[in-house]
Amino acid sequence: MSDLFWPGDERAGDLLTESAWLAAMVAVEQAWLDALAESGVAPSSAWLSGVVGHSDVKELARGAEAGGNPVLDLAKLLRARSGNDWIHRGLTSQDVVDSALMLCLRDTVETVRRHLDAQVEALVSHIEAHRRTLMAGRTLAQHAVPITFGLKAATWLTAVLDARESLAALRFPAQIGGAAGTLAAAAALGGETTAGEAGRSGGTPAGSPAVTPALGLAERAATALGLEARPPWHTSRRPITAVGDALTATTDACGRIAADVITLSRTEIGELSEPAGRGGSSTMPHKRNPALSVLIRRAALTSPGLNSTLHLAAALSNDERPDGAWHAEWATLRDLGRRTAVAASQTAELLTGLVVHADRMAATVAAHHDDLLAEQDSITAFAGAEPASDPDYLGETDRIIDAVLARADALTAGQRAAGAPSQADPPAVIKEHE
Repeated sequence: MSDLFWPGDERAGDLLTESAWLAAMVAVEQAWLDALAESGVAPSSAWLSGVVGHSDVKELARGAEAGGNPVLDLAKLLRARSGNDWIHRGLTSQDVVDSALMLCLRDTVETVRRHLDAQVEALVSHIEAHRRTLMAGRTLAQHAVPITFGLKAATWLTAVLDARESLAALRFPAQIGGAAGTLAAAAALGGETTAGEAGRSGGTPAGSPAVTPALGLAERAATALGLEARPPWHTSRRPITAVGDALTATTDACGRIAADVITLSRTEIGELSEPAGRGGSSTMPHKRNPALSVLIRRAALTSPGLNSTLHLAAALSNDERPDGAWHAEWATLRDLGRRTAVAASQTAELLTGLVVHADRMAATVAAHHDDLLAEQDSITAFAGAEPASDPDYLGETDRIIDAVLARADALTAGQRAAGAPSQADPPAVIKEHE
């Protein structure tokens, strides 16, 4: 898939495409039909894979306007082509759409996690290589105190690890509730009595945790899909907003890295460069624009707005089925999911090929030596101590780096060193300008 409006979109492959969503909806119908057949409710199942496909997308999309979603025509098409009239019996359209979106989002999240793993690997390499590479720390766009590029990379890594933890914590529940989230149709298909009838006849009381035939059908279908079995959540949209939050945290982390690279690759700074082969200009042959970082930042700027739509939709999910709020999620999730996958891939490429100009960093530190050590002089004077003879003013940098590396090791179960030997000697550039 390509998108001239979103350069790099092809990196997301088939994630959350129309065809992927259609295939996921068919998978949901298949799992439910199989559950009906295996439980003896339906006389037989049918093999639905390949019954509909990409060639049907256009017609299904056109027909979706009449009913507000594509499931109505999809169910009719599956019944007609398979000859099995039990397809979709006991489900509602939101069950199919939501469960299918969970399948698509699960695949998207797994792809994003793999890109984050590549980012972690690249960042650990930068940290280990540049733990002692001095550079100017900057606060509010001005020089502050000395830091190392290893520390900056560790700060980037912290945000990446936060995002990865958020993605790993996500849960993907199936949505099976029937028309109003009661599973009434499924219960009727299975020959169950109503809660009131059960109570009057001395059967299982309402609210019993016993697994009824209808609940068993829902659990069987969820298991077949590899999704979590959960009570219906038609208007409780946290499964959706949780994914949105985690994806946005990912673009936040990527955007934070891109912002630094854009700044430090400025001509007058020149401390970082993007991988070679990118960033040409249409008119100025001397330029190497930070194109990857610009595109990553684009995603970071737009993701929060998409995520806010998901939260607004969740807040306005009224009654037992939302009117419009639910519908607003679909394209929003597509854009947010694909754009996050693209940004995560671009950031992995950026970090893997990132060029660190340690000589430019050292030159900046040397040129602004007095300013960078001004705080040290102030603190020493306040404490009434002699002027510091050791110009190493990096505080707990090594221990901070070690802690971040240890966290990366614990999270990814990789074989990484917990850190390098302690910094026994003061940084050479500062030392020369005592």
